[in-house]
Amino acid sequence: MNINPGQPNASSATQTRNRVSDPAPYSGICAVCLDGCPGFCEIGKSSFRGREVVYPGPFGKVTAGATKKYPVDYSHLNIQGTCVGAVGVEADPDKATFPAVNTERELGKDYKIKLRIPIFTGALGSTDIAKDNWEGLAIGAAISGIMVVIGENVVGMDPKAEFDKKGKVTKSPELERRVKCFKEWYDGYGEIILQQNVEDSRLASAEYAIDKLGVTCIELKWGQGAKDIGGEVKLKSLERAFELKKRGYIVLPDPEDPVVQKAYKAGEFKEFERHSRLGMVDYESFEKSVKHYRKAGAKFVSLKTGAYRITDLARAIRFASDAGIDLVTIDGAGGGTGMSPWRMMNEWGIPTIYLQSIAYRFAKQLAEKGKYVPDLAIAGGFSLEDHIFKALALGAPYFKAVCMGRALMIPAFVGKNIQKWYEDGKLPADIAKYGNSVEEIFITSEVLKNKYGKAFKKLPWGAIAMYTFVDRLTLGLKQLMAGARKFSIEYLDRNDIVSLTKEASEVTGIPYVMEADMEEAEKILYGKLPEIRVLN
Repeated sequence: MNINPGQPNASSATQTRNRVSDPAPYSGICAVCLDGCPGFCEIGKSSFRGREVVYPGPFGKVTAGATKKYPVDYSHLNIQGTCVGAVGVEADPDKATFPAVNTERELGKDYKIKLRIPIFTGALGSTDIAKDNWEGLAIGAAISGIMVVIGENVVGMDPKAEFDKKGKVTKSPELERRVKCFKEWYDGYGEIILQQNVEDSRLASAEYAIDKLGVTCIELKWGQGAKDIGGEVKLKSLERAFELKKRGYIVLPDPEDPVVQKAYKAGEFKEFERHSRLGMVDYESFEKSVKHYRKAGAKFVSLKTGAYRITDLARAIRFASDAGIDLVTIDGAGGGTGMSPWRMMNEWGIPTIYLQSIAYRFAKQLAEKGKYVPDLAIAGGFSLEDHIFKALALGAPYFKAVCMGRALMIPAFVGKNIQKWYEDGKLPADIAKYGNSVEEIFITSEVLKNKYGKAFKKLPWGAIAMYTFVDRLTLGLKQLMAGARKFSIEYLDRNDIVSLTKEASEVTGIPYVMEADMEEAEKILYGKLPEIRVLN
């Protein structure tokens, strides 16, 4: 296969570019590097801005996703349709219609979370873009009937948080706000989950959330797909850098260093980096953590792991099985995040389709040995209904949901921005052409008005936008499922997809398109069929 998977040295993510149109394919350096060039490329910009260029920007206003092209991805699978029969409903044209498809699903071992469609948000933590768009995200998830995950470091980053003498949180207005947004609109579908990393555990944010805020679902974080280090954000002031170092975070450059202080005050650099610590996984401490959170009141405990080597994937599934974990979310390389080193995002880890294929194999082996297999979810680059279908089919029956990060964030800030432009009388022409009211702009407004009555006016437009997007995903998924003659989500299986290349078949175990169903096809072609009577 002739591909050039890497895109080094120039990217919109790092706001860099090449001077020439034909850079070297691997290094990304211009074919002719000119003495006299001001340094447009990543190497050149790094020559004067250094560590700033490691990250996508502008920070706080963007999420970023990897652009590396992998030899195999989900586009190398196609959905199988059929004109025969129906599964989950009577094979009657008046009953087997796509609106009749059931996309609802339950997750969990004992405590069940009901979802109207088997998707949920990625962990949305302490980045500015998550904080600034939280109302739309959380309320949108609640009215859509899906899960929303509060990511790492929210308590640690809360400037108004209060702590006792042991450093344990006693009050966090920001975490309280995030939980309240969801719970006020919760109607029995979906759930809010709080993630825990090393610093969160030390600050006892889960215990606080369970005891004071009524949170019942906790997620333990081993990693994510976009990076294999801890969470990170940028800080705009020396005072903030001091505060977060005092709370136990790694802060670079060191705000306590007099040389650093002098350079910052002189304007030589304008931001600090706050980093979380690497977690250290072992069997005993993991089992102990799960027991601890269940004893503290957690009814649902999940695990989030990243695109690590396959031995770590085996650890995640085995540890989760032994501990009775409710859900394991596996995040593959190729997805996005609010902040990650750009080259790391593109060049580390096992890509999502490879990781899911291996996880399916591990889950199947455990099940064959009579072991408990927790519900699995896959994350890493998913955005539309065909992606959901393919991921659920590829991982069936063990993968029960798809985690979508940036795809579910986009509606929240699009809706928020539309509301601001509307209030300022500055609607862009491409939006204003649909009308000049919330009812005219958002196609689902009447449905929501009918459901919520006067409370509709309290909905932020970011939430309406997210609901509208989820409604589109649901409709699209129902159509694809009806075409496959599967009328309830639990009936999706690996037979509903086919590999378009031999390489995709080798990676996934899904039959090659030229070989799939061939044996059955030949039986139909050459076997005995019911006699056809010709009427004169």
